[in-house]
Amino acid sequence: MISEKDILNASILIVDDKETNVILLEQLLREIGYQQVSSTMDPTSVSALHSANHYDLILLDLLMPGMDGFQVMEELKINMGKDYLPILVLTAQSDHKLRALTTGAKDFIAKPFDLLEVKTRIHNMLEVRLLYKKLGNYNQQLEQTVQERTADLRESEARYRSLIELASDWYWEQDEGGRFTRVYGPVAEMLGVRDDALLGDSKDAGVTGWNEAERKQLHEMITQRQPFLDFTISRVKADGAMQKYLVSGEPMFNQSARFIGYRGIGVELIAKNNIPDVRA
Repeated sequence: MISEKDILNASILIVDDKETNVILLEQLLREIGYQQVSSTMDPTSVSALHSANHYDLILLDLLMPGMDGFQVMEELKINMGKDYLPILVLTAQSDHKLRALTTGAKDFIAKPFDLLEVKTRIHNMLEVRLLYKKLGNYNQQLEQTVQERTADLRESEARYRSLIELASDWYWEQDEGGRFTRVYGPVAEMLGVRDDALLGDSKDAGVTGWNEAERKQLHEMITQRQPFLDFTISRVKADGAMQKYLVSGEPMFNQSARFIGYRGIGVELIAKNNIPDVRA
């Protein structure tokens, strides 16, 4: 919420070509307790002043020589773009009120001034303005937080992939159609087969030696979108040697719970009697 202290510390610019009106409004606002009140009798300077100071409220007279309040608002809109224009117009002409609101004013004060009305409308305008600024700051902080979290997630994913590569012989990802989208590690060189042959592509007639029952079971788990951990799949090489692999995988889903593919890792099991004794 916006506190009374926040409202009294808001910055206010008074724009009126009549010095008596400026003095009256300045005195009134300072008596209430507003700390940051400034003024100008030159309407052509308003846009530059607002660009430099970003006032929380502009009290703007409509009928001024050289450049009237409507022209001031048009210039502010051009220079400030889509930014919120905190303008409270001062007018003695009732027929100007609708035009002023259409041009960009947020509210109006009728001349001659009713001091209670002036205090109430200024207070209410500032409360709305400060809430608007607070919301804008919150949205900026939220956007920054989202960007930071996204960067953290990307860094975490990069570390995860790096660890996966170090901890396994290969890492793989498939799309929803079963096509490989990512493969890390020497899959083809290590197995001597096409990537998709490992996961049960029976159309690859060039692959021999695989345990067909294991291949079929693995293929069925993937088809049914089941997760699996340390599934053993084996093959007999042309020289009669046995190769065994542990394969783990899980289905992937997007935020809408739609299946988007599989990912997993694989390692080759090496028999203990094939590992050289480093103590020898």
